[in-house]
Amino acid sequence: MAKATPIEVSEEQREILLCWLRSGTTEQRMVERARMILAAAEGKGTIAIAQEMGTRPARVSRWRTRFARQGIPGLADIPRKGRPCRYTTQTERRILRLLDEPPPKGLR
Repeated sequence: MAKATPIEVSEEQREILLCWLRSGTTEQRMVERARMILAAAEGKGTIAIAQEMGTRPARVSRWRTRFARQGIPGLADIPRKGRPCRYTTQTERRILRLLDEPPPKGLR
């Protein structure tokens, strides 16, 4: 069996990961990834982490490897192929500007 990728977490990275765990608005997949990385930084093995979290070892291994190579940005999802976005950021800004304006006369 291959040896697990060693994980070293800087103090700044640890603070970011702990912030994700404490925040009630962090996406659950990011919370799960943070837990995996923090457990790996404590020296736990891939299989032990997978059993503890109720997931597959391959999944833990993927996030260990990506974190070791890229750090915190490696925990983000990679963009997938598919239909391009229908609306641009300019469209979103235009709509938000319109929401700040008062309603036209006759619609109050």
